[in-house]
Amino acid sequence: MSLSTHVLDAVTGRPAAGLRVRLEHDGRVVAEGHTDADGRLKGWNPGPGVHRVVFDTGAYLEETFYPEVVVTFTVTDPDQHYHVPLLLSPYAYSTYRGS
Repeated sequence: MSLSTHVLDAVTGRPAAGLRVRLEHDGRVVAEGHTDADGRLKGWNPGPGVHRVVFDTGAYLEETFYPEVVVTFTVTDPDQHYHVPLLLSPYAYSTYRGS
């Protein structure tokens, strides 16, 4: 099982490089890092269960209504790859189950 994310800045139309992201499970931080120059972070292996990906949008955007974006998801099949993309702007965001 692996997990990745890709964050795009909808204001600039470019990848959100250097955005801090952490992965939580059972109330604990199990991994953390920053998106690369292409806005990607990959290689996490969280295992089955309910997890939270927390995006530190307040540190990335100068002004934002959402200082933190939290995406909670369930890993049901540990043999699959899970991808959680985020499209980000100061006053809106969207996400979906990617591939």
